[in-house]
Amino acid sequence: MATTSDIRNGLCIRYNNDIYKIIEFLHVKPGKGPAFVRTKMKSVTNGKVLDNTFSAGHKLEDVRVETHKFQFLYHDGEFYHFMNTEDYTQIRLLEAALDRPDLMKEGEVVTVLINTEDNLPLSIEMPASVVLEVTATEPGVKGNTATNATKPATVETGAEVNVPLFINEGDKIRVETEKGTYKERIKE
Repeated sequence: MATTSDIRNGLCIRYNNDIYKIIEFLHVKPGKGPAFVRTKMKSVTNGKVLDNTFSAGHKLEDVRVETHKFQFLYHDGEFYHFMNTEDYTQIRLLEAALDRPDLMKEGEVVTVLINTEDNLPLSIEMPASVVLEVTATEPGVKGNTATNATKPATVETGAEVNVPLFINEGDKIRVETEKGTYKERIKE
């Protein structure tokens, strides 16, 4: 059993007969009244995001998880297929279990959270950033650079990312996976 003081990003808990992963939390200590924890939780079975508030000291049923490195193999329309990098076993997950599947390219190594009770995969943790090639973007217009001007660009995985005007097709860029935002251009 865990309490509200154990809440952290990535913690998996059992709540309302489902398993949720904490994606955001905030400890609040108002001037009047008891403290509480405001959370944003994502269901690992169907991907629904739920906002919930727990009073301080509330007991939570945490789910023991193990982490394993898996390599992303391919997407067949409904499922995403992964292979364990140690014993080469394969698993498949629905898109709802993934946070940013549009930023995953084939061969990407991710961390999979696996429930220790039934050995079922719960969710995927992507690396903090990924390097992707820009496949389509409009050319930047000279003189259109007042402050932090950006334009949409499509990367090799099909995701759309806002990039600065100097980014062209064929450039490799680093994208933060948590927010899906441009970080930097990779020089080769």
